[in-house]
Amino acid sequence: MYYRDTGAIEAGIFRFWIRLGHSPQLGLYDGPDMLRLISDVPSPFCNNVLRAQLALDDIDTQIETTLAPFKSRKLPVRWWTSPSTRPADLGSLLEAHGLTRMADVAGMAVQLPNLSEKLTRPLDLTVEPVSDVKTLERWIQVLTTGLGVTASVGTLFLDVLSSSGFELPWRHYIGWLKGEAVACSSLLLGAGGIAGIYFVATVPQARGQGIGSALTQVPLLYARAMGYRIFVLGATQMGLGVYQRLGFREYCKLGIYVWKGEMAQGE
Repeated sequence: MYYRDTGAIEAGIFRFWIRLGHSPQLGLYDGPDMLRLISDVPSPFCNNVLRAQLALDDIDTQIETTLAPFKSRKLPVRWWTSPSTRPADLGSLLEAHGLTRMADVAGMAVQLPNLSEKLTRPLDLTVEPVSDVKTLERWIQVLTTGLGVTASVGTLFLDVLSSSGFELPWRHYIGWLKGEAVACSSLLLGAGGIAGIYFVATVPQARGQGIGSALTQVPLLYARAMGYRIFVLGATQMGLGVYQRLGFREYCKLGIYVWKGEMAQGE
């Protein structure tokens, strides 16, 4: 039987941003109307509006009020739409306010015993948890290269993650191939036996070998050993096949709309 609670899938995907937002380097608002994360980094990757629940009355004012803290600081922002978003047509309203639909993300889940363990991977690939700042620095290098984000994003993530330590419920994984760091992922253990996988990335020259699958599978097997039985993630089109081979199924769609502001070229 597959796991079909889209609300829990959505909450699992967003949990990582809440965890990040507890750092003093970021500003977090977690209220009944939305989840909002703001940083000083001029990249949409580090500035997000999620789980919006806006009333129909004066919706245009509410949208502009939400964007105001980003616009006043000339920060680009990603605004996510998801199954719980209200109003349901918020995406088209955001486009009317100058945001552009950048991507769709598949909300996926797998429930044991449907997690596949039969995957092909390079024999000389080593996957291990990050346990010190030096390894975290390599993890950050892989993240920025694999996801195509700027060094300023990496600097923020290094500050936030190093200050958070290396203890559960948060665990980061790095993949080594012939002595080179080539892939990364993160695991966050949550309530209700649900674990989330985030930031699975492989450097371009190492793709197509099953490395991304391994960086997803190893954390999940660890979570399973810890007693977790439901795993969730958000997948872009590029990673969809990787997760399907692991047994994940898509249960909902999330949209990402971007206001670029005065973002520097290359962000």
